Amino acid sequence: MPPILHTERLLLTPLQLSDAPDIQRLFPQWEVVRYLDSHVPWPYPADGAECYVRDIVLPAMAQGRQWEWAIRLRTSPQALIGCIGLMDQPDNHRGFWLAPAWRGRGYMSEACAVVSRYWFHTLDRPVLRVPKAVGNQGSRRVSEREGMRLVGEAQGEFVCGTLRRELWELRREDWQQS
Repeated sequence: MPPILHTERLLLTPLQLSDAPDIQRLFPQWEVVRYLDSHVPWPYPADGAECYVRDIVLPAMAQGRQWEWAIRLRTSPQALIGCIGLMDQPDNHRGFWLAPAWRGRGYMSEACAVVSRYWFHTLDRPVLRVPKAVGNQGSRRVSEREGMRLVGEAQGEFVCGTLRRELWELRREDWQQS
């Protein structure tokens, strides 16, 4: 299990099956899913979050291939507002989503900073690569603020259809200097 991570305003707790009802309530919104990889089913099934956490996330975490956290406000630790995860996959190391009501407040940049630290410092990885749909401007701004650089483009399949996919990268030495 990954550890609990703290920031000034956030508490990141390892994802658990008990988080599935909150995910099911917040996640299946077009604004949340449209730029996610097409493997995310849409329309989202009524048991989608439970199946995802139980059958995909928890086994991958147990095998040390994935590290997933529920994002919570320190002032309201019982309420999940989004999720963030690290994956041991080629050119796809981090993914996240945040409920629309909580966007525009810098929470995702804060979560990414502590999760990137875990990737580089604890997991000792040399590079963090993040794919994203070209139209996903919010995610792009998070990557730019973090010091990532664009290293590639290709076609990608997303929930909303076929779009250009960008590949963003942050190397450990650049992260250490920031």
